[in-house]
Amino acid sequence: MTAPTGQTIAEELRGAGLRVTAARVALLETVRGGNHLGVEDIASGIRDRVGHVSLQAVYEALHALTAAGLVRRIEPAGSPARFEGRVGDNHHHVVCRSCGVVADVDCAVGEVPCLTASDAHGFQIDEAEVIYWGRCPSCSATAS
Repeated sequence: MTAPTGQTIAEELRGAGLRVTAARVALLETVRGGNHLGVEDIASGIRDRVGHVSLQAVYEALHALTAAGLVRRIEPAGSPARFEGRVGDNHHHVVCRSCGVVADVDCAVGEVPCLTASDAHGFQIDEAEVIYWGRCPSCSATAS
């Protein structure tokens, strides 16, 4: 997901109550330009844009941007955390069991069908996280 219409990344950061730094701007550009990136890939993207940045600074910025709702963190079982810029739409993911590639999957029906649990146990549900597992087309072709 890209920045809201008419807003720069700097304006988004300020709107979320965050200080605007070159590293944070580069991080958002990297995450939004990538595909479910891990921390090392994000750090590399930031370094390509602004020069040196420590891995600790990347983790701290990711934490702040995730808490502010500008970045989403996903953690498929058995994989390190990955980050994406598509936020606020309750979409899900499909993960390849072989190579680990991740792709977005929209909810199948209606706006928020995934928020209707068979038994909510009294919870007021506002988000669902679904991960589908299988083999991507490339790995399926290789296995054949």
